[in-house]
Amino acid sequence: MLLWKRIFRDLQTIEMKNKVITIIAIVIFPSFIFSQTVRKDTIKVFYLGGQSNMDGFGYNSELPDSLKEGFKDVWIFHGNPAPDRMRKGGKGIWEPLKPGHGTGFKSDGITNQLSERFGVELSFASLLRQLYPNDKIAIIKYSRGGTSIDSVSARRFGCWDVDYNRGNGLNQYDHFLTTIKNAFSYNDINKNGIDDCLIPQGIIWMQGESDADFTEEVAMRYGYNLKRLMSLLRASLLNNDLPIVLGKISDSGDDIDGRVWDYGELVQYAQEKFSQEGTNVSIVRSTSNYGYSDKWHYNSEGYIHLGEQFAQEIYKLIENNTK
Repeated sequence: MLLWKRIFRDLQTIEMKNKVITIIAIVIFPSFIFSQTVRKDTIKVFYLGGQSNMDGFGYNSELPDSLKEGFKDVWIFHGNPAPDRMRKGGKGIWEPLKPGHGTGFKSDGITNQLSERFGVELSFASLLRQLYPNDKIAIIKYSRGGTSIDSVSARRFGCWDVDYNRGNGLNQYDHFLTTIKNAFSYNDINKNGIDDCLIPQGIIWMQGESDADFTEEVAMRYGYNLKRLMSLLRASLLNNDLPIVLGKISDSGDDIDGRVWDYGELVQYAQEKFSQEGTNVSIVRSTSNYGYSDKWHYNSEGYIHLGEQFAQEIYKLIENNTK
């Protein structure tokens, strides 16, 4: 996996870009490249990533009836969340989407262990089904609570730093790559006997809190780190202009000084800057209006609304690209 980390990092070198993408496509997506002429099921794929507010701390028991049941023509591959330097990250299987993919979810690559929590995936998928009534939807999710992009603020949770080299060098970025590789290794995710053509549509990213509560220096680096990571996530999905929607971090204010994230404004600024200057990027700002279940995480109502906002924004970006 360290080799893959170096390959994806090298995508930033312009003269190597086309060659490396070809190599990645052949090795990670062999069936996608060589079987398009025989595939009959085209499925739109969306990646959900980040830290705990992407994991999701909503309670299944608080879901409205419309989100409690399964979804027609919607599947999810949820990569097993794991700390840095552990090799079990990214294991998973494709299953029809249903509640239980929030914090506490686990997978050994054979069986999924659903939790009593949910994240944005349910309302996200529900609205996408309305926006794309004739299409099939697939969600790939890999996130881990407490993770930063910057390795300096990784602590016990982990980081997404592509240059991470502690111990065996495995970190959240590697677990993401494993998730993607495993998800695309399936030929028939809905098990209908017809090969699938999985087409990446966009990236939904909800993260930044752990880069906002360590030091000012780490928060100041967030803009650079975010831009670089998003470029590599796009490259891993074989589209350097893939739509990205960010969730803007917010603060419950539930701390002695009134700030849970001491340097949150610096990270928020970096998120806004990336959404304005980046190509094919949008941002959801409604997070500032959400209630909290604790000092760090939104309540169930917040996750439902956030998922809908993510779906609306990614849909706008996709449709703008087709005009």
